Amino acid sequence: MPPMPPRCLWDLRGNEERRHTLEVLPAPSRASLVPHKCWGASVGGGQGPGLGGEVPRPLMCPCPFRPTWSSSFRTPRDPKLEAPAEEDVWEILRQAPPSEYERIAFQHGVTDLRGMLRRLKGMKRDERKSTAFQKKLQPAYQVSKGHKIRLTVELADPDAEVKWLKNGQEIQMSGRYIFESVGTKRTLTISQCSLADDAAYQCVVGGEKCSTELFVKEPPVLITRALEDQLVMVGQRVEFECEVSEEGAQVKWLKDGVELTREETFKYRFKKDGQRHHLIINEATMEDAGHYALRTSGGQALAELIVQEKKLEVYQSIADLAVGAKDQAVFKCEVSDENVRGVWLKNGKELVPDSRIKVSHIGRVHKLTIDDVTPEDEADYSFVPEGFACNLSAKLHFMEVKIDFVPRQEPPKIHLDCPGRTPDTIVVVAGNKLRLDVPISGDPAPTVIWQKTITQGKKAPAQPAPDAPEDAGASDEWVFDKKLLCETEGRVHVETTKDRSIFTVEGAEKEDEGVYTVTVKNPVGEDQVNLTVKVIDVPDAPAAPKISNVGEDSCTVQWEPPAYDGGQPVLGYILERKKKKSYRWMRLNFDLLRELSHEARRMIEGVAYEMRVYAVNAVGMSRPSPASQPFMPIGPPGEPTHLAVEDVSDTTVSLKWRPPERVGAGGLDGYSVEYCQEGCSEWVAALQGLTERTAMLVKDLPTRARLLFRVRAHNVAGPGAPVTTKEPVTVQEILQRPRLQLPRHLRQTIQKKVGEPVNLLIPFQGKPRPQVTWTKEGQPLAGEEVSIRNSPTDTILFIRAAHRMHSGTYQVTVRIENMEDKATLVLQIVDKPSPPQDIRVIEAWGFNVALEWKPPQDDGNTEIWGYTVQKADKKTMEWFTVLEHYRRTHCVVSELIIGNGYYFRVFSHNMVGPSDRAATTKEPVFIPRPGITYEPPKYKALDFSEAPSFTHPLTNRSVIAGYNTVLCCAVRGSPKPKISWFKNGLNLGEDARFRMFSKQGVLTLEIRKPCPFDGGVYVCRATNLQGEAQCECRLEVRVPQ
Repeated sequence: MPPMPPRCLWDLRGNEERRHTLEVLPAPSRASLVPHKCWGASVGGGQGPGLGGEVPRPLMCPCPFRPTWSSSFRTPRDPKLEAPAEEDVWEILRQAPPSEYERIAFQHGVTDLRGMLRRLKGMKRDERKSTAFQKKLQPAYQVSKGHKIRLTVELADPDAEVKWLKNGQEIQMSGRYIFESVGTKRTLTISQCSLADDAAYQCVVGGEKCSTELFVKEPPVLITRALEDQLVMVGQRVEFECEVSEEGAQVKWLKDGVELTREETFKYRFKKDGQRHHLIINEATMEDAGHYALRTSGGQALAELIVQEKKLEVYQSIADLAVGAKDQAVFKCEVSDENVRGVWLKNGKELVPDSRIKVSHIGRVHKLTIDDVTPEDEADYSFVPEGFACNLSAKLHFMEVKIDFVPRQEPPKIHLDCPGRTPDTIVVVAGNKLRLDVPISGDPAPTVIWQKTITQGKKAPAQPAPDAPEDAGASDEWVFDKKLLCETEGRVHVETTKDRSIFTVEGAEKEDEGVYTVTVKNPVGEDQVNLTVKVIDVPDAPAAPKISNVGEDSCTVQWEPPAYDGGQPVLGYILERKKKKSYRWMRLNFDLLRELSHEARRMIEGVAYEMRVYAVNAVGMSRPSPASQPFMPIGPPGEPTHLAVEDVSDTTVSLKWRPPERVGAGGLDGYSVEYCQEGCSEWVAALQGLTERTAMLVKDLPTRARLLFRVRAHNVAGPGAPVTTKEPVTVQEILQRPRLQLPRHLRQTIQKKVGEPVNLLIPFQGKPRPQVTWTKEGQPLAGEEVSIRNSPTDTILFIRAAHRMHSGTYQVTVRIENMEDKATLVLQIVDKPSPPQDIRVIEAWGFNVALEWKPPQDDGNTEIWGYTVQKADKKTMEWFTVLEHYRRTHCVVSELIIGNGYYFRVFSHNMVGPSDRAATTKEPVFIPRPGITYEPPKYKALDFSEAPSFTHPLTNRSVIAGYNTVLCCAVRGSPKPKISWFKNGLNLGEDARFRMFSKQGVLTLEIRKPCPFDGGVYVCRATNLQGEAQCECRLEVRVPQ
């Protein structure tokens, strides 16, 4: 079934019922309209309640914003709610208290509120009875900008002249202002209304007038780009930006539903830039958090502002260092905010950088580098972030190498702070330098061997390093990953002196983990220490989170731990969200989430969101996970309204209801209907699946059972709350007396033309279903041309093509047992009449001929309205109308030309039209010349020139719209005059709808299929060198009733 026009819903029942229901639904509030609704540019003809005017008609077109989501949710369909009816601003202002004036003006686009209130106060409904007006103008009208409006009055005198005034000035007809005159109705049509047409209008007839006020309503201002959610810290600047469809439009900013006024400019700053509007908060505070909205006359945009206290997270703190003389000491820390600056302190005093001490800040990492460490550098070092009450401290230990006198042939020894033979664990952050500094002693100088054990295989010693210093007395060997490497190969570097061996790996990686064995040898002996190196890093990015339990403004987010935790336990997780079409991610938590799920709240229903998660360990924060599948918070609809029982039979119950007041962004998928026995709690589904209609016939119910019924609305979020019938319904037919409801237009004689269809619908009441009987003139209907169609509530008499024989008196009877009701209808089928009879010429004298005829034999089953008499010259046989709508059966045709022969014919007319043929005289009638005595003319010098003069002027005409019309007159003059035709002062020479003929002084203007706009004053003007003459007539074009 195709969609019906707005605000109405047709429900066509099955053939077995033949029932049709028209239900007018309530208009939703403006707040329920979505900003991407489309409005059609067509113009309706309806009027507001109590006021006239045309309003734009909303078109139920598909919304242009229909993205394709994943299977986790569905695109919301348009609900079964229709577009709102046009509201009458005049009536709203009249009934509203003064405190509501500003809000109403903003909502309905009133730019001059004071002027409109002044006009409203001056309105007075004139209840006095008028002698000039049958129906006056309404006190006020309203129309949308760009549409058209019709102001109509009805006059007591159909021939009275009217004037239309705008603010006291007379309106002249133009392309935008059109005057119409149909019978007693006078209409002023204003096309393409603009704000200049917002004025007071008056219609003046003689000494009386009626007034009205016209309000031109601005089109609603729509939001073309919505607001974005904001997440800021205390003290940061906030700027909301929104774009609307009109430049300079009036908008309102609201916070948590309360309007932000201009008096609060010390805190809020409002800015307009063409179609863009800005709300600026220079320094955000905790009190500024909330929902901000920009409202226009056509919708609103909503965004959330979250303000967080400044809280700095330390991803990596500085660590104590033990550094030898002339070495480099590097303190490094990482914090959560890359914009935070800080100060380095040494024993509580600010450290001043110089050529040896360098301070750097790259992103979130702060470094303090001290080259060529000396004993004076041993101290407590601290990093203090600016603006935060915290500091990061560490101690620098200076390792002084004590050289004791050692007799020669000393066995080698490795000197460490903790020289235990159990492996010591050295932790390094991935990306940092791995530096293993091992002090050694021995005489002669020992050979140092570095080995790394990754697997359980045998450690393989490396060859001596070729570039070892000669004075060292030995060479170095090391094995990395079971491969022989050079001292400076790739990222690895080994440096060995007499008293120490330094093993360095640039940019430590996961593969560098393992147990490193340092072995020193000389001829006296050897020493060995195992060093365990552990490389830690930030965790891997978690997998994309999964969304479940989506509600009206919340959802549950679940995720899995990362595949690799970076070598450190995961401390928690950080969750972020964003709108699907936005690029701004907003953090949802500042305290780490310990669990693997979180319930996210404070989302806007109907907006698509995405989620992502970070994993955090002691090293830092991982890369973000892939975004989740888009999802949309949607709540279930409200309960349906106005549930009512429409009809009950022995086995069926007919229900109807209206859509819920709250539908939500999920739209409506349909309704479920259930019933249960009184006193029972088990509900039975009345149908499988859902129905999209707001009415239903429940069948196959047990007779005499007492049942309760309930209806639920469903959408993608699930079923809403049910609405239940207040009282149990007894399934039993109720006896109702039969009664015919004969429409008013069928209570008088029904006239139809031959060939037209006849469709007479008569509603009736009665239970059980009455028996319907039709008769004509007391006899049952017979014949295939007349068909009867019956339904439970009405009966139809249908004739596909009417004939004269179908005329007569019809009677319909409805009967239930011994009760009945009757109605009588009179059908009259009319046709064109036959031509008149026995036309003859009674007498001819001078320039005149007297004709007589008899009425037609067949009047077409209706009254004869008159006759049309025409004449034709025997030479040309062109027919000219002499008389129209002539009521008598005899006439005199005058002003004939002497010496010519004429034929005459007569048509008969009734309500259907003229007869197909005409009665024509058989022989021509000659106009004889009178006998005279010839006298030779006396020639004189005469001037034969003559100014134009009309021998037969134009006559006023009243014609029916749609039939070609001819205006005729005759003129004489020498030289031949130039002929011009005018309508209401406008020359018709260039209009293709009018044809002009001039033959032998007879002037004809043919108007093709005139309409009411062609009515007016027509002037024929003849001009030559001697002067000019003109004649005029009034033409009225009537619309068939």
